[in-house]
Amino acid sequence: MAENRAANVNGDEDEDEALRIAIALSLGQDPNSASIDLTQDDPAPEQIPEPLPPAISVPAPAQVSGIAGLDRKRMEEERIARLNKRKAAELGSPTMETARPQQRQKTTTNDAPKSPIVSTGGLGSAPTTTAAPLLPFPKGVVKKTWVYGQRRLGDDIKIEEVLQKDKLEIAVISSFQWDEEWMLSKLDMTRTKLTLVAFANNEAQQEEIRNNVPKSLIRFCFPPMSGSGYMHSKLQLLRYSNYLRIVIPTGNFVPYDWGETGVMENMVFIIDLPLLETVEQRKAQKLTPFAEDLVYFLSAQGLDESLINSLQKFDFSETSRYAFVHSIAGPHTEGSWRRTGYCGLGRAVSGLGLACQGKIELDVVTASIGAVNYDLLRGLYFACQGDSGLKQYQLRTARLKARTIAGGDDDTETLDKHIRVYFPSLQTVKESRGGTDAAGPLCFQSQWWSAESFPRKILRDCQSTRQGVLMHSKILFVRQYGSGTSGGRNFAYVGSANLSESAWGRLVKEKGGTPKLTCRNWECGVVIEAPPRSKGETNDSSSASSAEDLSIFLGRVPLPMKVPSVPLDGERRPWFFRDA
Repeated sequence: MAENRAANVNGDEDEDEALRIAIALSLGQDPNSASIDLTQDDPAPEQIPEPLPPAISVPAPAQVSGIAGLDRKRMEEERIARLNKRKAAELGSPTMETARPQQRQKTTTNDAPKSPIVSTGGLGSAPTTTAAPLLPFPKGVVKKTWVYGQRRLGDDIKIEEVLQKDKLEIAVISSFQWDEEWMLSKLDMTRTKLTLVAFANNEAQQEEIRNNVPKSLIRFCFPPMSGSGYMHSKLQLLRYSNYLRIVIPTGNFVPYDWGETGVMENMVFIIDLPLLETVEQRKAQKLTPFAEDLVYFLSAQGLDESLINSLQKFDFSETSRYAFVHSIAGPHTEGSWRRTGYCGLGRAVSGLGLACQGKIELDVVTASIGAVNYDLLRGLYFACQGDSGLKQYQLRTARLKARTIAGGDDDTETLDKHIRVYFPSLQTVKESRGGTDAAGPLCFQSQWWSAESFPRKILRDCQSTRQGVLMHSKILFVRQYGSGTSGGRNFAYVGSANLSESAWGRLVKEKGGTPKLTCRNWECGVVIEAPPRSKGETNDSSSASSAEDLSIFLGRVPLPMKVPSVPLDGERRPWFFRDA
């Protein structure tokens, strides 16, 4: 899908048609196919053996000629290795056995993987009882996406490094936009079973999408939609031989969101969870709140039940420091309203022990801005304090009386002072490497900006720390007041939700007084606590520079934008994609 065909979540173009075209070009599903278990080791359907790398022993292919060929090749490699070893010993240099222990071991054991995977630090190999698998990100990490032409500083990651297609056995990928040819170039479809979580308005559209690809290659999950809204969440569940990788990016499965065109960047959270080797370990595991909310979200989307159940075969203990936050499209009453949208964000903050009563500093990085008003800002602000959503509802319903008594909304000045929203100016877009042609995913409309209800004082120009690069990231940076371990807890949200009511929802009460939260979009993200400030340091907003000091997040969440930043006003106007 070409870049200019990508739909935008907050515009009112024919987005259903644009997204239908994007997905339908290459995707499909067989409704009668077998279920998927993330812990199964069987090869993908119609798997074709690939050329074998040297010094790797794998189960012989069905063809008789392949057996002899493998034996001759292995024997010749071992003969050369023995010769090199003798020469190295004579010279007193390290032997080949020392240089490549994993590969040499695999030529003499029966534990080789079922697919020709080169093992690095134990990844991709069968689990052993002698040592735990070495995982790239066992405790979780947040990185920027790599951007073509930009210097790599150790805080970024490429899509190839995320997927590791030579080792990937099962992938469940959700996205709002797709580039199908690019996606298939990043995956090995002879090795990987693929399920895509995608958007479709009705059954006819679902069937049309399914019929556009071979049913044996790709399965589909179409989350239920309620009225106008979008399947905007981005989530990847990647299964390897001995671990599960959970990926929560802010960008879609398109090349520009992963930096390949050199004009756009995103953020991504990654955590690797080891496979629990025994039945006893799996039965003993108590799911963390992160895991429970992930399962709740996937179940609501309608993902295959056996796949969801198989998640419990992985060790989620390291996710206890995080919270999985989501928005589920549709109305939510009774107990469910507390679990999703901005109400779910408040529940997650409280569950991590991050709730507070005092003022906070809230910095919002967004790629799209809806018809924002102070009601939405209050909801987010209070949620970041750990509120359930009821405080915002009570203030909203009482605001007419408050205006009569106080002559205005008492807290609007507080919100203006303590909230900053980062979105690019027209000038920043024009001066970027891709110019206005690259800013299609960044959506804001002039009528929203001009509305009397729009909180214009909160907007800041979003300029990337990478020169000339635009940002499609969605982040909340939250800082509390206090010093050291006595207070001043800090955390961030990284995910798919932009600054809009569609993404975070709206809480009302039904006639009987029952709370009801309605979200239009599917979204998901993760809450990550940052380290507290050192003893004697404080979170202070006494000056503009200190209010925008986000250095505390360095080392936990990379800062993608320059701070402090320039306010957007009449002279420095925001980027309006319709005016381009």
